[in-house]
Formats: sequence, C-alpha cells, structure tokens
Amino acid sequence: MNHKPGISLDALLVLDAIARRGSFAAAAEELHRVPSSVTYAIHKLEESLGVTLFDRRGHRARLTAAGKALLRDGRDLLTMADGVVRNVQRIATGWEAELRIAVGDLVPYEKVLDLCTAFYRVAPDTRLRLSTEVLGGAWDALVTGRADLAIGATGEGPPSGGYTLRPLGEVEFVFVVAPHHPLADAPEPLTHDLIRRYRAVAAADSSRGLPPRTVGLLPGQNVFTVPDLNIKRQAQKRGLGVGYLPRHLVAGDIAAGELVVKATEDGSSTRHTIYYAWRTRHQGEALLWFKEQLANAGRRGGWFSS
Repeated sequence: MNHKPGISLDALLVLDAIARRGSFAAAAEELHRVPSSVTYAIHKLEESLGVTLFDRRGHRARLTAAGKALLRDGRDLLTMADGVVRNVQRIATGWEAELRIAVGDLVPYEKVLDLCTAFYRVAPDTRLRLSTEVLGGAWDALVTGRADLAIGATGEGPPSGGYTLRPLGEVEFVFVVAPHHPLADAPEPLTHDLIRRYRAVAAADSSRGLPPRTVGLLPGQNVFTVPDLNIKRQAQKRGLGVGYLPRHLVAGDIAAGELVVKATEDGSSTRHTIYYAWRTRHQGEALLWFKEQLANAGRRGGWFSS
C-alpha cells in the first residue's frame, strides 16, 4: 500500500517557530521542547515530503525555496485551524461564530456602528455581518433566514411568524421639496391632486421573497425609483421629485434651506414606529447582547431624533 506524504499541524508549528526565531534551539525554547524534538519533527517532515526545508549551513537556519513555499501555505493552514478551534470554543460557550444583522435604511448607521464597537470589546471573535435593507427588506431578511436580527424594521411584520419584535422608537416623516421645485411656493396645505401632478421619488423595497411595499405614493403619480433613502434625499434636493423623508435624515438640509417642508392635506408630518426583531428560535450570547442593548436604546429613545 502506498502512503501519501502527510503534514501535521504540529510539524507546521515547529517550522513556523524555526523560521521566526532563526534557529532550531531558539524554536525549541519558544515551544518548551528539547532541541532534539524539534530536529526530529523537521527531519520526519522532510522525509515525508522528500524535500529539504532548511539550508543548515551556517549558524542561522535558512529556508530553502521548498521550505518557503511550505511555510507560506502552512501559515494559512495554521490560521484556519486556529479559527476552527475558536469557533468550536465559541459554540461551546454559547457565543455564535457569526451574527447576521439586517439594518433598515431608516436607522442612523453610526448608531449601529457604535453598537458594533461596543460588542467587539466583549466578543472580538464573533463575526458580524451587516446588510442594508429598504422598506420590507428587513422583514424579508429575517423570515427567509438571511439575517438573525433586524434593526429598523418598519410596518407590520409578515404573517408567517417565527420572529419576535420590540419597538425601537418613532420616526417622523415630513413632506419635502427642493426650494426651486414648483411645489415650494404652492399654497398649503398641498392637495393630493396637486402633488399627483409632480414626480415622486421612491426608495425601492429590497425584499427578495415578500411582496414589495410602497409608501407615500399617489395613484397615477409618476415615480423615480432609487436604491435607498439617502439617494432619495439627494434626488429630492436636486428637484428630481418630491416625497416624504425622515426628519432626522434631512434636518440639516432643512436648516440649510436645501429642502423645504410642506404641509399636505394629510397634515404636516406623519409618524411610524420602528422595530427591532429577531428569529425566535435563534439562541446565542451575541444575539442576547444586542437585544439587551437595543432594549435600553428603545427605553431611552433618541435614535431617530434630529
């Protein structure tokens, strides 16, 4: 029976130590082994592969071309193996290897990044994967399994269930137009018939499986569709259309005179509750940490203040 050459992680650890420390003796000291053990490990590795890994002439151990190639790939294997160990340890201690978070585009991203910064101080080895969602996209990500946690879900959740939700705060929407838009000087309140004559700007729902939602559009109104709220804001500042935007997102534009708030026959503004929600069956310390932080944020308020 033919035996294929094998490479053990232990041998790669020895190879790495020798390359970094410059000698077999120094590597043995770092690894808390006797020098003969280090020499034997490299001898067996060379014998198994049928190559010479070190040029032993002189006082410093120098890698051959084959040794350099093995060290380069071997370090990748050691990193992967260390990652496997860390993942197993995290799972054993209740910390997820990865937490996927869908972030609604109504949410100020700096608030989410503040949470991530605080989280990494507690659990630096858990990977966080963020996605940005629009309208029903946060619910879609949650119920289809693309996300474990949704921050900034709006409207009613899908009837399929399987999730738990809590309020994060309220967002005030205001109807705004560019100062050079014809509606800027129109008498208030603006009627639906008048608004319908002008193009609306709408952010496209990012749902993949759930029916897409639309908000604030009138029947028969021309629509300019853009990817998210920030681009909708930019489009409305250019006068490409009109529509509702969250006050906390456009407060600076309003103060600078780059957008004008107009009262409509529905009122000067409208408020919507924003939620955070999670997959009910998901268990883990990372999700628990975020739930506790978001519960505190919901009680304090201020996430959507301008």
